[in-house]
Amino acid sequence: MINRIRYFFEKHGFQVSSRIGDRLGIKAMRIRLLFIYLSFFTLGLTFPIYLTLAFMAKIKDLIYTKRSSVFDL
Repeated sequence: MINRIRYFFEKHGFQVSSRIGDRLGIKAMRIRLLFIYLSFFTLGLTFPIYLTLAFMAKIKDLIYTKRSSVFDL
């Protein structure tokens, strides 16, 4: 059973870039490089957004401190 599943994915899944390349008339190596560059680009975009949101949350926590009672002034 596991061998059938593996064979199915090897037959239909691992030739994605070569099939796209055949349809577009581009080498499969170029498409693989494009996928690699796009993955680094999307990671590079989301990481600064994450850091900015974390910094803003930290600033909010420093400005708005929650007091437990009226006598903590």
